[in-house]
Amino acid sequence: MIDPGGVPGVVLVALAGVYGLLALASALVWAMGRGERSGTNRELALRVRSWWWIITAFTVAIVIDRVISTVFLAFISYLALKEYLSLIPTRRIDRAVLLWAYLAIPAQFYLAHIAWYGLFIIFIPVWMFLFFPMLMALRGETGGFLRAVGTLSWGLVMTVFTLSHMAYLLASGDSVNPAGGAGLLFFLVFLTQFNDVAQFVSGRLLGRRPIVPSVSPRKTWEGFLGGLFATAATAALIGPHLTMMDGPWSALAGAIIAVAGFMGDVTLSAVKRDLGVKDSGAMIPGHGGVLDRVDSLTYSAPVFFHLLYYFFYP
Repeated sequence: MIDPGGVPGVVLVALAGVYGLLALASALVWAMGRGERSGTNRELALRVRSWWWIITAFTVAIVIDRVISTVFLAFISYLALKEYLSLIPTRRIDRAVLLWAYLAIPAQFYLAHIAWYGLFIIFIPVWMFLFFPMLMALRGETGGFLRAVGTLSWGLVMTVFTLSHMAYLLASGDSVNPAGGAGLLFFLVFLTQFNDVAQFVSGRLLGRRPIVPSVSPRKTWEGFLGGLFATAATAALIGPHLTMMDGPWSALAGAIIAVAGFMGDVTLSAVKRDLGVKDSGAMIPGHGGVLDRVDSLTYSAPVFFHLLYYFFYP
């Protein structure tokens, strides 16, 4: 079923379900905070309040227009890259090179929007990867050259190339999925964020054994496995309605999203620990920066896309 605006009805129902969950979370946080004003309760309240803004912005972007949706996703990539570049040390001489990094965002997302797979898949990891060191070498400054090339190229891949797979899912999904690209995008984003929450709750309630204490001390095996099973089970329930996959395939995709999301979170945690910062920014109260919120998607988006592209795309 497609609504008059072109958004599959099942996606609208799924979005309504998310708002129901947010309303329930808000009620629980309010009830918890009536008798105690601890730091944990204040943090939870800020997180839930921010989730209302995040989900509303995502809903408006997805429902209104496909072009607006792509622009919205590109803007998220821009904010993530901007936060990343504000954290890493950069050379003064490379400011012109940074401009080209930002210009790569509209180019990459345009390729995703028109579903030009051949160029989409190589534009950043091949052509921009070759372009940056060439441009830096021509400027004649060799001090810190290798570090500058590596940090910029890696940052562009992590904040733009990986996240642009969401836009490609949105653009290409209509031809392969009964619920369209919006269904695939919702499935990916919802399960990635759901896994983050499930791992957080499982870790707080049951966490005993840390996985990588030197990188992220709060990440535990109990939290990881709790999130994995909860995400796989949820995927099995919603996947047949939102995607072209049946229950078992949806459960497998949910498990893969959970593992990939965990890896993205841990990888960006290693970056922040290396740089000596707790959060990438302070734009989202209770969550940190945009990069803190999309770190899981930097892994789950390309992994999920290529799973579908290999097994379900014609």
